[in-house]
Amino acid sequence: MSHFVTLSIITPSYNQGQFLADTIESVLYQEGNFFIDYIIVDGGSTDNSLAIIKHYDALLQAGEWPVACRGINYRWVSEKDAGQTDAIMKGFSQARGGIFAWLNSDDTYLPHALQTAAGFFVDHPEAALLYGDAYYCDTAGAVIGQYRTDDFDLDKLAYFNIICQPSTFFRREAFEQVGALDRALTFAMDFDLWIRIGRRFPCRHLPQFLSTYRLHDSSKTVREETLFENSEEALRLTLKYFDWAPLTRVYNSCNFYLRARLPAILARSKPALMVATLLFSVLRSLRLNHGVRRKDLALLNRENFSKLFKSRLEIMTGNKAAEKG
Repeated sequence: MSHFVTLSIITPSYNQGQFLADTIESVLYQEGNFFIDYIIVDGGSTDNSLAIIKHYDALLQAGEWPVACRGINYRWVSEKDAGQTDAIMKGFSQARGGIFAWLNSDDTYLPHALQTAAGFFVDHPEAALLYGDAYYCDTAGAVIGQYRTDDFDLDKLAYFNIICQPSTFFRREAFEQVGALDRALTFAMDFDLWIRIGRRFPCRHLPQFLSTYRLHDSSKTVREETLFENSEEALRLTLKYFDWAPLTRVYNSCNFYLRARLPAILARSKPALMVATLLFSVLRSLRLNHGVRRKDLALLNRENFSKLFKSRLEIMTGNKAAEKG
């Protein structure tokens, strides 16, 4: 067994029963010459999640699931935790594989994703992290766009998240050597990890679609109630690692802050919101950066200006008609 790659996949889950079966099946249906070490860490869900998790456990235990890889070690726990990052770390603490990844309970792997990852790490022993491309999909699973990736560039991570989490795999050794996930982070724990691995180890982009990234009303990526906290956490990390508050990140954070706090009549007015956000962004950028940064001038381009007139979902997916489902 030792000469075959074992991939440890962690799925943190909490009351995502409507999507969970798709996520689990996308892992269990993977085909190839590797072993799957699959751990589901449920936070004590009160919906039908536990029944779904047990259903697939029973199928595997009874030998009724059509295993198409070298073998599947399926494990799960359902108990209260301290949030998503804590759940993921709980799973990794039990992981047995040499390649790590986590797949949230509303995302899915595309067919052959794990074989692609396993083969890549065998062929590229110097690489510590691999990330591929991903489709955005809506609640029903219909594709509504694609995540914008690019070849790895550590400096570019400061202002653009080029690495898509559900399409990312990394070596256990690199994960452990950089200190694993920061449990204090709620939203940008993946961004933080990519930076720490990228500063010490080779990272590679593979231009192949490996996963689907679901956007829906309860997703932390698009939920209005958490957008400001999400953007602030990423901004703090960027300041920490790059000693720079990119104007684009400052603008996003100010925009989410004002949308929630301006009088409704102003928040609903795109011109008024834009003017207010620009003013606050410039002032905050000057304060955080102690003046004007030349790198910010490069961000004042046509592409970034055009984003001022687009919705968040349109910016993310590139699809004007995209909806959360």
